[in-house]
Amino acid sequence: MKKAIVAVVAALWAGALFAQADYPSKPVRMIVPHPAGGAADIVARLVAEGMSAQWKVPVIVENVRGVGGNLGAEQVYRAEPDGYTLLAGTPGPIAINGSLFKSLRYDQTRWVPVSILSLQPTVLAVRADLPAKSVRELIDQAKASPGKFNFASQGNGTTSHLTAKLFESIAGIQLVHVPYQGTGPAMNDLMGSRVDMLFDNPVGTLSPYRAGKIRILAIATDQRQPTLPEVPTFAEAGVAGFTGGAWIAIVAPPGTPRAVADKASAAARESVRRAEVREKLAGLGAEAIGATPAESAKFIAAERAKWRKVIEEANVVVQ
Repeated sequence: MKKAIVAVVAALWAGALFAQADYPSKPVRMIVPHPAGGAADIVARLVAEGMSAQWKVPVIVENVRGVGGNLGAEQVYRAEPDGYTLLAGTPGPIAINGSLFKSLRYDQTRWVPVSILSLQPTVLAVRADLPAKSVRELIDQAKASPGKFNFASQGNGTTSHLTAKLFESIAGIQLVHVPYQGTGPAMNDLMGSRVDMLFDNPVGTLSPYRAGKIRILAIATDQRQPTLPEVPTFAEAGVAGFTGGAWIAIVAPPGTPRAVADKASAAARESVRRAEVREKLAGLGAEAIGATPAESAKFIAAERAKWRKVIEEANVVVQ
């Protein structure tokens, strides 16, 4: 009996190893838990195209939007951990929502990291007629009149909301939050001078900025960026330590074998390294990253801790 059991286990183990070595042998689903046309969707499709070319099998991008990215994330979380269902998402469903939502049907600490694909630095966009002409002036005026200025966000608990709360904490000011449902309506009201400011990434701000409909006071990077060489960093503007932005990463369901994650990561990194992809990302104001699973795990853990602190200190809760 024992020999029979050992034989069965050995056969199953050999089959699992063969499946991993043969990965991928059928189409791969890459779920983007955000609307089509957004930054995550654009980056995911660029990378999926490159992965398909390398593997000679389709990598199909699907948009499953809703509840701050949780609907799509939950679908991937419960998928078979064989590498054929991946999540390409933003900080929310990968690192933030576990600290933000009272009830979450998946455990963000159990994602199997595949790769950080890109980073889009945060910019502080303000209405064109805002009296403050610099970050320093904005802070001084906000301190003189607490609650005078407001900020738009993509919605409660989004990175634009949490970034503004982090800015409040570092700058020692009080702002009024005006939540919207997405970047589009928030940007429309910023251009119409119905709100004062919005923390966003260059994807949504470059066009209205260049058209003179808004102004950009600073960018949250260590050095000035080629796409916005005239815009100072927050450090140059007098706010030291304010760096970061939105990022897009690929993760796999809990229990995904390391060999599978490594193979998916290698293909994703090779896709990001393509000159045409890097150029397209640069045109969106994003930086191509292409991190290994180990690098991605370390980065995501740091982001999770960073935003948990902001959420707890600002007492931000989403039902």
